[in-house]
Amino acid sequence: MISLPDILPNDPDQLKHLLMQMQSRVSQLQEENTLLRQRLFGRKSEQSADPSSPQLGMFNEAESLANETPAEDDEETVAPVSVKKRGKRKPLPAELPRIEVIHELPEHELTCDCGCRKQAIGEETSEQLEIIPMQIRVIKHIRKVYACKGCETAPVTADKPAQLIEKSMASPSVLAMLLTTKYVDGLPLHRFEKVLSRHGIELSRQTLARWVIQCGEHLQPLVNLLRDRLLEGPLIHCDETRLQVLKEPDRDPTSQSWMWVQTGGPPDHPVVLFDYTSNRAQDVPLRLLEGYRGYLMTDDYAGYNAVAEQDGIERLGCWAHARRKFIEAQKAQPKGKTGRADMALSLINKLYGIEREGKDVNAGQRLLLRQQKGEPVLTQLKAWLDKTHGQVTPQSALGKAVGYLASNWSKLIRYTEAGHLPIDNNPAERAIRPFVIGRKNWLFSDTPKGAHASALIYSLVETAKANGQEPYAWLRYVLERLPLASNAEELEALLPWNCGQVAIY
Repeated sequence: MISLPDILPNDPDQLKHLLMQMQSRVSQLQEENTLLRQRLFGRKSEQSADPSSPQLGMFNEAESLANETPAEDDEETVAPVSVKKRGKRKPLPAELPRIEVIHELPEHELTCDCGCRKQAIGEETSEQLEIIPMQIRVIKHIRKVYACKGCETAPVTADKPAQLIEKSMASPSVLAMLLTTKYVDGLPLHRFEKVLSRHGIELSRQTLARWVIQCGEHLQPLVNLLRDRLLEGPLIHCDETRLQVLKEPDRDPTSQSWMWVQTGGPPDHPVVLFDYTSNRAQDVPLRLLEGYRGYLMTDDYAGYNAVAEQDGIERLGCWAHARRKFIEAQKAQPKGKTGRADMALSLINKLYGIEREGKDVNAGQRLLLRQQKGEPVLTQLKAWLDKTHGQVTPQSALGKAVGYLASNWSKLIRYTEAGHLPIDNNPAERAIRPFVIGRKNWLFSDTPKGAHASALIYSLVETAKANGQEPYAWLRYVLERLPLASNAEELEALLPWNCGQVAIY
């Protein structure tokens, strides 16, 4: 049996060095344990603090939210003085169709006690929201056939309007509803299949899936136009997230694929694009951003390095990622103790406070604000970074946060070059969130063709939302007119900012 003295070095310096390594490793494991416990059992801000989180208490949502004090736009109620009044509710949208229901006194109450007949001298009105369940009907196309009785000319059949999917029973409204429920509401196809079944319509999810893929193929020209607009803008945000595709050729079903998002475009015509790939290699952003010249906002993933090295590309760093790493370091600190992570977070929060101050001013005023208030904070943070960098263990949570800040410093401070530049990559993370929420419901894509179709549809509905369009109404509008579009000009007219405000009613 080997005893401990047999494996310890005899040299005191070597022994001291070994003990220091062991102490560093123990500290690292303690930090990892603390962070792991925090992730498993600690508060998660998106779920526990935000009542609007889609994952919050699915089964007790009504009970937990009904007891909360509503915001100022909720319903007004009459309450005792001791109870805080609720805010006044917003009026129902003026564009909703309205049906008037007139309430009159019954005939026997119209005669006054004095014998005279009461006359209407005014009225009180109130409005109540009504929802009509899904209405399903059949459009029966009858094509008249004409023939000439005076000769033997072949009969002529009246034309039927061009359809997006020829010889299909799916009308534009059905396709628009299918795409909206899946890609806006996150409803898997098998659930939509059950919704239709409750109304007596038997459609298999295989048929629904085929319609989705066919819609994606027909809508590809619109996405191509959106990419042209994206590359014309002065700034693009990029991010990516994992996706599982079960039936990829020559790949295990458990392997990870990727969904990429890019958002940007002209300031008044925002564009959000999704792209599916089977890998995360640097050739992907090179292909997606081919021909682009401008600012590129990303996290520090090395896959963007190649595109950032091209002439005309100026890469920005994300302060939100830097801040999260210091939040992790703060969690790893002894409970109730203030440490170095708090100092860094305090300065980073000051930078965000300056951004909030300049949120509603123009780019020139925002640049001046950054120069006057932001740059002194950056100088102070850089001095702290230079002092701290050599004093922390690289593998500790604080060391990782400090290392991230040091290696990305030049990219992180570039937002101060112009007033229109962002401080972080949060727009891309917000853009990709609907996909992430939908993925929690449908979990994976079956085939690469389905994943590509999903990327196309997400691109369209998210761009429509970013431009103020109601997704279902805009999709129905496009699907009705797309079969008739025969040139680039007619396709351009279908883009969300060119077709006016499409009403759902």
